[in-house]
Amino acid sequence: MQIYLPIAEVSVNAFLLLGLGGLVGVLSGMFGVGGGFLMTPLLFMIGIPPAVAVATEANQIVASSFSGVLAHVKRKTVDFRMGWVLLVGGLVGAALGVQVFAILRELGQVDLLVKLCYVLFLGVIGGLMFLESLNAIRKSRSAGPAPKTVRRQRTWIDALPLKMKFRTSGLYISVIPPVLVGLFVGVLAAIMGVGGGFIMVPAMIYLLGMPTKVVVGTSLFQIIFVTAFATMLHATTNYTVDMVLAVLLLVGGVVGAQIGTRIGVKMKAESLRILLAIMVLAVCGKLALDLLLQPAELYSIGTAGGHG
Repeated sequence: MQIYLPIAEVSVNAFLLLGLGGLVGVLSGMFGVGGGFLMTPLLFMIGIPPAVAVATEANQIVASSFSGVLAHVKRKTVDFRMGWVLLVGGLVGAALGVQVFAILRELGQVDLLVKLCYVLFLGVIGGLMFLESLNAIRKSRSAGPAPKTVRRQRTWIDALPLKMKFRTSGLYISVIPPVLVGLFVGVLAAIMGVGGGFIMVPAMIYLLGMPTKVVVGTSLFQIIFVTAFATMLHATTNYTVDMVLAVLLLVGGVVGAQIGTRIGVKMKAESLRILLAIMVLAVCGKLALDLLLQPAELYSIGTAGGHG
């Protein structure tokens, strides 16, 4: 069943879009990532222009993250205070990112930039996750008794001013690092159409020292508002949000997120992470190949920008 997408100006199979939305929703529920870093490149692959894919995907992340957060609120695994602090940085970052996006669009270079960012990010993140998961699996196999939980070491973060108590996370740290993490993720949300969970989750665990059980819910909570804000800005400044595409992805995503949350509870964390890493590397490889095998496209992007 082909439907025409007015803003993207292409015809796509509606069931394919519902299926993609569902698949990414499942991942979102299983791993606590918004799923945008996989969905946006998948949209490139089925012929959606990158500028439209980025802006519209931010919309779909709002829905799947909202669905995921509801499940976490029930389990009381959301640190709302930390979420609001991350959000302050995230909103500023999203506003900056949308401005950069608009400038690049004027220059006609936005498609190339978005694809290059994806290849770089997915390659690095996928590689690191894969190595980390392999180590975790190796340790769990050779493990005798469960290791004692290590208390977080004092770092340079503890010396920063403007400290605040985060009761749900059991932390008393400066608000500066969470604001900076939020800022960075906000810029990514606007330029790459990602929720940024794949960067935020590790940053919250390793940099801020948050307990793993509250990280996913808190990350999703912040992602909802930042991506909603980025979508709104894209719709009003760049006019690149395709509502037909957004609704189809949204329906699939909400259903998928609920299924994913259930699967995630039953599977081992190490197995989940290695699966996600393999998927990320596969998408990265496909995007890199597309960039290498179609050099003519670079000129067409440049010339299209010249007439714009």
